[in-house]
Amino acid sequence: MNESKKYDCSRGCVVERAESGELECTYRQGCCKLEVYDWLEGVNQEQYDEFFEVRFKNTRKGIYKNGSGQSVKTGDLVIVEAANGHDLGIVTLEGPIVGRQMKCKRINPETYEFKRIYRKAKLFDIERWQEAIAREHETMIRSRQIAAELGLEMKIGDVEFQGDGTKAIFYYIADGRVDFRQLIKVFAEEFRIRIEMKQIGARQEAGLIGGLGVCGRELCCSNYISSFQSITTSAARCQDLSLNPQKLAGQCGKLKCCLNYETAAYMDAQSRIPKVHNPLEFEDGLAYLMKTDILREIMYFSYDPQSLANLYPLYAEDVWDIIRMNRNGEKPESLKNDTEPIAPEFVTAVGDDAINRFDEARKRKKKKKSRGGNGGQKKTQNEAAAENKPVEQKPAENVGEKKQGGNKGHKGGHKNNGNRRNDRPKKEE
Repeated sequence: MNESKKYDCSRGCVVERAESGELECTYRQGCCKLEVYDWLEGVNQEQYDEFFEVRFKNTRKGIYKNGSGQSVKTGDLVIVEAANGHDLGIVTLEGPIVGRQMKCKRINPETYEFKRIYRKAKLFDIERWQEAIAREHETMIRSRQIAAELGLEMKIGDVEFQGDGTKAIFYYIADGRVDFRQLIKVFAEEFRIRIEMKQIGARQEAGLIGGLGVCGRELCCSNYISSFQSITTSAARCQDLSLNPQKLAGQCGKLKCCLNYETAAYMDAQSRIPKVHNPLEFEDGLAYLMKTDILREIMYFSYDPQSLANLYPLYAEDVWDIIRMNRNGEKPESLKNDTEPIAPEFVTAVGDDAINRFDEARKRKKKKKSRGGNGGQKKTQNEAAAENKPVEQKPAENVGEKKQGGNKGHKGGHKNNGNRRNDRPKKEE
């Protein structure tokens, strides 16, 4: 492995030194956050030839207009316009897919003031850019110490330097309002750069840092979510999820964004399921609702409200009919005539394996060890006979004669035509 090669996943690029000593930086597709797949690659539309998506650190990116006249393509490092000075970014999208992105972000190309792309980045620009990046981690640690010394209730999650190294963006999290007047003065004197403070939420911080969720996939906030919606516990209640904060909370400490994914499907299914407040009346007794399978629209009833042993399934449509019959004073015959009771399904986290599934194997191993390591213990007659029995033996010719050369004390006269089976030892008479 080449030690000079560095993978910068926060910006989606690979940086390495060539043999000549020049610094090379290449775009690494699929490594950056909030990546967009160009499914319109190869399609040409003239109205979008001048627009490009330029990516910076983590989830910060924007649409820029090429006013330099140079030929720019995906993967190029470009110098772009900034509020003060200039910045360096990587072109990640071009062509008609940029028009789709502008529609998603509600950007009108006729009225929106796009920032410009000045030119392609030169070797001097890349060297200066990498020097600024090398200061980010040290600056973040020092800024956290300064904020703690000033007694400010805030957390600085990340620091991003501008491409020219003259400005830094400090991303912070705070529950309330924070007075930055003294903090900005100390930062300016300490780091000798322009300071910009940008407040983010807990979900945005998780998107900046990235990681893997409990599902084994990349976090949705760092993969594709750019606008976060409010999530409440009602989304978990309508899906019949246990209100366990350890399972419902994500890495950001808030409720998981994926709770809203299936909420609409559950609410649509629940609109077709009746709300049973009272037990259903049958001729042979009252049936109580025990549980509901929302997606299958099946409701389970039992005659015993204290037991889940015998459950009778009914479709939601049939429950509607029974409720109407009860309102009219009518009672169906019984649940036992139409359906058979079922036991509640239960599957453990490791499948159907029992907790004592290894006990029998251990007992067998112990028996084998005890047999092989008897030492000076006496063997029983059956074990001795089993060890001394011949591998292959012809049946006795004369019924009633004693076996010559075999085990002493065993007589003939077996029921199977006088032949004695050799597969098991015989008891002495």
